[in-house]
Amino acid sequence: MIPKKPTLGLDPRVGTGFRISSCAKKCKGVHSMSLQIRRVVTGHDGQGRAKVLIDEQVKNVFSQRAGAHYSVIWSSEGFPISNDGDADPSGKKVGTTLDNGTVFRVVSFGPGVAPRNHRTDSIDYAVVMSGEIDMELDIGSVHLKAGDVLVQRGTIHNWVNKGTAPCVIAFTLVAAKSVTAGGKTLAAQG
Repeated sequence: MIPKKPTLGLDPRVGTGFRISSCAKKCKGVHSMSLQIRRVVTGHDGQGRAKVLIDEQVKNVFSQRAGAHYSVIWSSEGFPISNDGDADPSGKKVGTTLDNGTVFRVVSFGPGVAPRNHRTDSIDYAVVMSGEIDMELDIGSVHLKAGDVLVQRGTIHNWVNKGTAPCVIAFTLVAAKSVTAGGKTLAAQG
C-alpha cells in the first residue's frame, strides 16, 4: 500500500513543493538563499513490488557563485539507464554535466545573481518552478516565468534575475555531443 502524503509532495505552507531557507554552512558565507526540497525516489522490494525507497529533505545544497544555489536530485551513467538496485547517486560529485549520463538538479537564482556565461555538452530540459528570469544569448534574450519550459540545446547563455524574488528552475541535463555550427565545433565552456 502506498502511504498518503501531501499531494505531489507540495509543502502546504508555500504550495510549490520547495522552501527557501538560509544556507549557512555549505554556501560558505554567501548571503543568499538556498533550497530545501523534498525528494521522493521509488524502487522495488525483493519480491518485485513497487515501493518508496527515499522520502527526505535533500541535504546536498551547494553554491558555486553568489546568488545561485543548487541541489543534485539524481544522476545516472550510461544509456539505457539501469533502474536496478537501490543505490542513491545523489551524493556523488558530478560536474555541470555527466559524460554519457544525466543530471537532474534544482537551482535557485537569487535577484542579482552573479553572471556566468556558459555552454554545456548536453541537451537540457528546464521547468521554471517559481519566479521569473531572463536567459541571455548571443543574439537577444528570452524572459521565462513560473510554468514555462525550456529546451536548451548547447547554446552559450547566462541567467539574469532582474526581479526581487528567487527564481527556481528544475533542470535535467542529458549528455550530448558538442554543437557544430557555422563550420566550427562549439565545445563546453564556462
